[in-house]
Amino acid sequence: MKTSPGTSGPERGAQRVKKAGLTLIEMLVVIAIIAILASMLLPSLSKAKTKAQGIQCLSNLRQLQLAWMLYAGDFNDNLVFNALNPTISGWVRGCMDFNGSNPDNTNIANLTNPKYAMLARYTASSINVYKCPADKSTVKTRGGVYPRVRSLSMAQAMNSSDDWLNGSYGKGLGIYPAGAKFMIFRKMSDIDPMPPTKAFVLIDEHPDGINYGDFAVAWTDAANIKKAHIIDMPASSHNGAGGLSFADGHAEIHKWVDPKTRPKPLYRSDAWSTWHTTGANLDVLYLAEHTTYRLQ
Repeated sequence: MKTSPGTSGPERGAQRVKKAGLTLIEMLVVIAIIAILASMLLPSLSKAKTKAQGIQCLSNLRQLQLAWMLYAGDFNDNLVFNALNPTISGWVRGCMDFNGSNPDNTNIANLTNPKYAMLARYTASSINVYKCPADKSTVKTRGGVYPRVRSLSMAQAMNSSDDWLNGSYGKGLGIYPAGAKFMIFRKMSDIDPMPPTKAFVLIDEHPDGINYGDFAVAWTDAANIKKAHIIDMPASSHNGAGGLSFADGHAEIHKWVDPKTRPKPLYRSDAWSTWHTTGANLDVLYLAEHTTYRLQ
C-alpha cells in the first residue's frame, strides 16, 4: 500500500476519522434545524392529543348516557334520581372539592357500588366513564397525590330535588320573570315536548367548580340575556369545547363561544366564586335552552 512521504498508515487513518466528524458550527446548525422541526411538530401533536381525548370523552358520555336510558327502561320510564345531597344515593353520590380530608374526591365506591350509585350495574362498575381524560385535577391527601374520580355532572332538570330552577336559590338571583316555573323531568316521556334530541343529560363540568352530581343552570332567554348568570361552569378542555350527552342517546363536543365560559383550570375551588355574573353570554342561553322549558 502506498502512503504519502512522512505519513504512516495509522496516522493517515486517524486523519480520515477526524475529517469525517462535524465541526462545532455544523453541529449547531443541526441542533437548530431539529429545534425548528420540533417547534413545527409540537402543536400538531398537541392537537392530536386533544382530539384523541375528545374522542374518548365522547365514548364515555355515550356509555353513561346508555346506562341512564337503560335504567329508565327497567324502572317503568322513571329517571334515575339526581341527588343534591352528598350523603344520598343517586346516579352518583358525593361532593367533589380539593379538600384532602374529603373521601369523595377519591372514593370509587360512590361510582361503582350499586348501593350508592344507581347506574353502576349498567356501566359494569367502570370508573373511567365518569371522567373526561382531559381532566388532570388531583387532590393531596395524607397518602399522597391522587387524581379525582369524576368530571361529569347531570343536568339539574333531570329528576333532581329542584332547589335551583324553581327553588329559592334560582329565584334569588333575580333573573327570572315573575311567576316563572320550569319543567323538571321525572319520566322519559316528560322530555318529549323538549324534545329528547335537545335536552342535555350529562355534561363535562369545569374541574374547579364541580361539586355535587348535579349541574345547575340559571334559566334565561333572549329577552333576559343581559341578566345571564353562570351557576355551574362547563368544562372547555377540548380546544375551548366540552362534552355533553342528550336524552335521545347522542353525545357531542360543543364549542363555547364566550371567553367567560372558557376559564383555564386553576385546580382550586375558590375560582368558582368569580363566575356568577356574565352579562350577555350566548353560552348561558344555549345551556338554558337545552336544560328545560318554561311552563308558565
